[in-house]
Formats: sequence, structure tokens, C-alpha cells
Amino acid sequence: MRMRVYVLVLCVFVLQQRTRARPESPGCNSPEAVRVAEESVEQINQDRTHGYILSLNRLYDLSEKGGLLYQMTLDVMETKCHITSRKPWKTCDARQLHEVYGECEVSVHVDSQVQLQSYSCGLRQVPATAVVDTCPDCPTAENLNEPVVKETANLSLQRFNEESRLTNIFTLEDITKASSQWVVGPAYFVEFTIVETVCSKTNDGSECFNKHVTVESVSFLVLQHRGFCVGSHVTQEEEFEIRAPVGVKNQKPVVEVKCEIFEPQVPPSLRPVPSVYSLLIPPLIRDVLWKSTYLALP
Repeated sequence: MRMRVYVLVLCVFVLQQRTRARPESPGCNSPEAVRVAEESVEQINQDRTHGYILSLNRLYDLSEKGGLLYQMTLDVMETKCHITSRKPWKTCDARQLHEVYGECEVSVHVDSQVQLQSYSCGLRQVPATAVVDTCPDCPTAENLNEPVVKETANLSLQRFNEESRLTNIFTLEDITKASSQWVVGPAYFVEFTIVETVCSKTNDGSECFNKHVTVESVSFLVLQHRGFCVGSHVTQEEEFEIRAPVGVKNQKPVVEVKCEIFEPQVPPSLRPVPSVYSLLIPPLIRDVLWKSTYLALP
């Protein structure tokens, strides 16, 4: 009888251990599954280097691949935040008509933390006809290579450089979106990224024209700022000229621009290895010291 009790206790113990080691796969709507999906999207955005930050629409499929490894299919949507911002996706606004959407196939290891193992995302553009049917008065997408689109970006950047209080001139890096709409004439809207040059505003800036970045030292590559801009201007019908307000002459082109500048993110591989002495220095002062070291490089 005593032996049977021992065997029963042993069986219960083994079952408990297996339950702890191999937790039951959560359903797609469970809070734990949603948490894993949200964290996975956050890590995907941190890994991506181009495009816009993605937001989670829903967890479409979830399956266990053995142990603590899970395979998920996520429905995602593009936000208004560019990937350069590195903002948490929950703080980014979704686009009005969800113009870009898609799915991400994700493999994650789930323990005390969520660890992204691999992912593959396929994104699609909503057809322009569908946008017009839903919102006839909304702007429609334009080809990024159109001359008017490039000119709109250049005019917007020119105004930013003229009006910003930053020390250096910024140059155009990449046009990421463009659209048009009829207002008092054809109106063009662009989204684009910019990057800081070594050219100061105190100079005429001619040496920076049509150059991506003139790198004079390693320190500038580490510490240069980047930004994301939204610009627009209105032209006269069938002419590529800036349209001034009615009754007003000799004014500057009707160009609007709004840019957000992001602080440099120094790669961990470029940070100096801290010594015992440096660990005693307050973080803020230590950060200034190692940045000064890079600035002193030839």
C-alpha cells in the first residue's frame, strides 16, 4: 500500500514538472498572447531600418512549435511615424485610411521575456481607386520620381533650413511618400527624411549642395542628427509655379513644412569600454566625456 502511494506521488510530481516546462499554448484572444504579439511588433520595429513604424491590428494565428517557441501571424498597419524616430508603436497615430497594411510571420521564444527569433513582413498598398471610393476628397498617391514631387521636397527643405534655429544645414536623404489634391490649384504633399551635414549656416552652404554628407571625421558620423519632415505647396493649374494668395504680390512661395529632428543613436559597438574609474562618474557627465572623445578624433 505504501509503495502505491509513493508511485502516485511520483506521477503527480512528474506531471507538475512537465506542465511547468511545457505551458499550454495560449489562445489568440488571451491577454498573454496579446502581450507577446505587442512586444513582438515592438521588436520588429526596432530591427527595421526603412519605412514606417508598424502597429498591431490583430493576432491572426498562433501555434506552438515545441517548448517555449511559438509561431504567430500578425496583421499590421503602417503608422505616421517614420522608423527613424524609434518611437513605441502605441504612441504613433494610424493613417486615416490605413493605406498600407500587411502580415508578419513571426517566430518568438517566450519565457520570462519575449525574444524575437525571426520575422518576415509583407506589406501592400491600398489601391488608389479604393481610396477615392471611400474618400473622394482625400489626397491620392503620387509617383515619388515625378519632378513636381522632388521640387516640393526641395522647397520644403529650403524653408526648413532658412527658419530652423539649428547650427548646421540639413540635406534631403529620401522621399518616402507623396500625394496630391486639388485645393485652389494642384496641391502636393510630401514626406521625406533629412540628414545633418557638416556645413554651418554661417557659410554660404554651396559646398553642401547636392551632397549627401561631407564627412570630415568619424565623430560626425556618430553624432549627426536625422529628421523626418512633412511638406506641401500649391501650384497653378498645369504650370509648375508657386501660387501666392489672391491679391498678394511678391510673396514667398506658399510652402509649408514641419520637421521633427531626432537625437543621434550611438551604436553600442562604438561606445568606449567603461573602466572602473568611469563607472564612478555620473551618467550625464560620462556621456559628455565620451562624446567629447569622438569629437576630438581627426
